[in-house]
Amino acid sequence: MSGGARLRTGADGRARCWWCGDDPTYVAYHDDEWGRPLHDERALYELLCLEGFQAGLAWITVLRKRPALRVAFEGFVVERVATFGPDDVARVLADPGVIRHRGKVEAAVVNARAVLALAESGSSLSALVWAYAPPPRSAWLGDDDELPATSVEGTALAKELRRLGFRFVGPTTAYAFMQSAGLVDDHVSGCWRASS
Repeated sequence: MSGGARLRTGADGRARCWWCGDDPTYVAYHDDEWGRPLHDERALYELLCLEGFQAGLAWITVLRKRPALRVAFEGFVVERVATFGPDDVARVLADPGVIRHRGKVEAAVVNARAVLALAESGSSLSALVWAYAPPPRSAWLGDDDELPATSVEGTALAKELRRLGFRFVGPTTAYAFMQSAGLVDDHVSGCWRASS
């Protein structure tokens, strides 16, 4: 597939990765968030949770439910979510505005506790995940319309996260997280957001 076929020109005249289509929510996410280096602990925790919520769903579903998820999880403030008990999980699961999957909701709580354990050990989620960032590379030049679903680094990151007690962090989720958090730049060559 040619580079042009992997690009989509928006109403603003900018060429973008094809996957964001023309949905304003998706375009804004592509332009303002996806692939931009992220180091903030709270934001990384939120993104890791959202990637876990995405498992089996379209990312646009997560983006549309993100405002309600932020309310339900008290802004994804790690210290708050780490204190969630059974009543909090039941409250979240009763909210029709969120993705109501018990395993994913419970994983968000477990993962908050794992982030706090990292801090108590003198590390951080940011330090951990960025240790798995591959060397910078040129914009993605794949020969079909599918972005990579995983990588050696994503698989290694998933393994380490699971070892540390994180849940809903398989290799595909870990790699999607790496793409979203800017550890890798998988913008298509020619996309206005691509680094090169």
